[in-house]
Amino acid sequence: MPLRRVFTAIVFAALLPAALAFHTPAHAQAFPSKPITLIVPWPAGGSTDISMRAIARGAEKHLGQPIIVDNKGGASGTLGPATMAATAKPDGYTISQIPITVFRLPLMKNQKVSWNPDTDFTYIVHLTGYAFAVGVRGESPFKKWQDVIDFAKANPGKVSYGSPGAGTSLHIGMELIAGQSGIQLTHVPFKGDGEQRAAVLGGHIDMAVGGSGLVPFVGDGTMRALMIWTKERAKAWPDVPTLKDLGYPWVFDSPFGIAGPKGMDPKHVQIIHDAFKKGLEDPETIAVLDKFFMVPNYADQKGYLEIIKQTTAYEKAALERIGLAK
Repeated sequence: MPLRRVFTAIVFAALLPAALAFHTPAHAQAFPSKPITLIVPWPAGGSTDISMRAIARGAEKHLGQPIIVDNKGGASGTLGPATMAATAKPDGYTISQIPITVFRLPLMKNQKVSWNPDTDFTYIVHLTGYAFAVGVRGESPFKKWQDVIDFAKANPGKVSYGSPGAGTSLHIGMELIAGQSGIQLTHVPFKGDGEQRAAVLGGHIDMAVGGSGLVPFVGDGTMRALMIWTKERAKAWPDVPTLKDLGYPWVFDSPFGIAGPKGMDPKHVQIIHDAFKKGLEDPETIAVLDKFFMVPNYADQKGYLEIIKQTTAYEKAALERIGLAK
């Protein structure tokens, strides 16, 4: 073989791997190769926003890419997930926190929804739940829950409470509690904890039924907690009774996780799952959750689907009990 041909063959062989790499399709790149958007379907500054940002910071360390939080509140926490299901590509770069209302609203009468929770999402990992409480402003005449019951029985409909929206766990829970107590309360929906808390502190409503965003305000005496909806009393609030302490048979903690649009690549799902699991276990994350009385409740994809099944059955029974089921 002529020397020139030999030289050409050697050069071609040397350059071939680089040429193949250059022409490798984009989808073969390592995932993730760019930032991931995490939709938090509640306003910024609330307990969900703060806790999800903490978990995301922990997950970032293992993904090797930033996680950008997109607050998209509205529609009782379903606007963000519904928008994602309808418009986002299933490429793993858009995911959302999935509140319990995603499963509840399709079960409610007079509710038309654009999503099907059984088919429109790829469920990735279950994370935690909330510590819900009923709070009043510090100077309120209601010192304990029985004071609310007594006043409400004497003045039907004149005690108002706020929640993050109609159909949320807080709204459903309060209606169940009011029904068993034999009282009538006036519900005032807000977009999130911050708005309803401001309404209570401003004297516009009597009570705020909120998540752990109430914690610092109860801690400094600006507000007073009348009850907490967790299984056990909070260590920081040993004198605040649980629902069961007050004779009610429920625990409301509205468990949640994250999901993406339907049709995600299982390999991408596993990568995101692993990162968020490690993020949930991160000491800095645990410190934030502890601050808001939130307890990690991890489940993998299979376990998450089982939680959804159980939650849907429970929600249907609760809605039937208060006359809101289809």
